[in-house]
Amino acid sequence: MKRVQIGAYGEPATVAACVEVPDVGAPAAGEVVFDVLAFPVNPADMWFCRGSYRLKPPLPATPGAECIGRVAAVGSGVSHVKPGDLVINLQRENWAQRRRVKADDVIPVPAGIDLRQGAMLRINPPTALLMLTDIVDLKPGEWVVQNVANSAVGRLVIRLAKARGLKTVNVVRREALFPELKALGADLCVVDGPDLGERVKAATGGAQIRLGLDAVSGQAAGRISDCLADGGTVCTYGSMSGEDPVLPRSAPIYRGVSLTGFMLGRFLAKRSLEEIRALYADLAAQIMSGYLNAPVEKVYPIEDIKAALARADQGERAGKILVAPNGPI
Repeated sequence: MKRVQIGAYGEPATVAACVEVPDVGAPAAGEVVFDVLAFPVNPADMWFCRGSYRLKPPLPATPGAECIGRVAAVGSGVSHVKPGDLVINLQRENWAQRRRVKADDVIPVPAGIDLRQGAMLRINPPTALLMLTDIVDLKPGEWVVQNVANSAVGRLVIRLAKARGLKTVNVVRREALFPELKALGADLCVVDGPDLGERVKAATGGAQIRLGLDAVSGQAAGRISDCLADGGTVCTYGSMSGEDPVLPRSAPIYRGVSLTGFMLGRFLAKRSLEEIRALYADLAAQIMSGYLNAPVEKVYPIEDIKAALARADQGERAGKILVAPNGPI
């Protein structure tokens, strides 16, 4: 079978290769074998290839934080999925044609789900949802401010906030993005800049914004803090700048603004397996209804992994880059 491996840390399109490896074999008791139908290329996967992610396993290593697959076989004692079912996998190393994992690590998803959207279910939708629910106890009518609002997570924040009766301030780098974000339900769009806080306060009528979401880090985190009310919280969940978040000392000292971080695994760990399955079932239903949808630019075969990674590394794409290891989807 085919699998993507990196033999060294460096630029993803250079260090990653599609290689032939032995099949995973039959499932043991309490295990599931599934064929990987599609996986997306996420920023964390690119950091993994570069050796700048929090996980840095011995090499060679296989990237891949998420995927969608179809169950091929189950071991004894497995009852929540059966051959033919579609599943997502809570474990990593998914850039391969086939996986063998513990049964509790696979989450069933509806049979009719769009495979491209299902491939992106595992990380971004729950990230957007849990940042809106678990950081600050927000009430309908409140505002949330976020940067990188045109990202996959940012677009989901807009949709999920709208469903919860929340309003969003969406910070981007260029005004040309405003129409498509407003079509998703964005209440306010602004271009980032040094006077961001003043402009947001003016545009929202001085709204007391208690939550700001930051995926740029560096000085951008400080600009998000400028938008918040006293006692507000900046939640950093990424670093497109490659820098640590920087807040002016006046934010925590004089205004009581706090800085926290989000990593999906930490927040899922607070929930039972039943709660995790219910969370994904709800998000999958929203995808099935068409309410949640992420743009996809192109799907590559696994043999073209280098081209897929090269394109994923470029800016201003029309959507996510996906890979289909077992044929077109």
